[in-house]
Amino acid sequence: MPATSAPTGSRQTSRAGAGGLWALEERATGCFIGFTGLAPTDFEASFTPAFEIGWRLARSAWGSGYATEAARVAAAFAFDELGLEEIVSFTVQHNARSRAVMRRLGMQHDQAHDFDHPRVLEDRLRRHVLYRLAASRSRLVQGH
Repeated sequence: MPATSAPTGSRQTSRAGAGGLWALEERATGCFIGFTGLAPTDFEASFTPAFEIGWRLARSAWGSGYATEAARVAAAFAFDELGLEEIVSFTVQHNARSRAVMRRLGMQHDQAHDFDHPRVLEDRLRRHVLYRLAASRSRLVQGH
């Protein structure tokens, strides 16, 4: 039984006319636990323009599979509804939990395009790793 609400609710906020952010609620309690979503990157880097998939969850929701479950729905939306050919995700090098979600989605680390995030000023958080997922690979990983 899925633990989170699918990202199709009325709380969607759109950026650039496609994608957006969706509130995540624990189904059993209705408690807000975070968000997932899709957005065009809004900075320049070697891999942009690109469409990013992302998530932020309350610490109490970590380790329960919610991020992976919600991100799978968001990725399917990116490919099946928006018709995107690729999505990217990025995080600081030491964020093992987010990197694990990226790998569970079938994303692959593109080390050649790891980058210093232009909006992060703190040195220890500036370096980011880039992961990519092509629509064709997503269908193979998800069994579509």
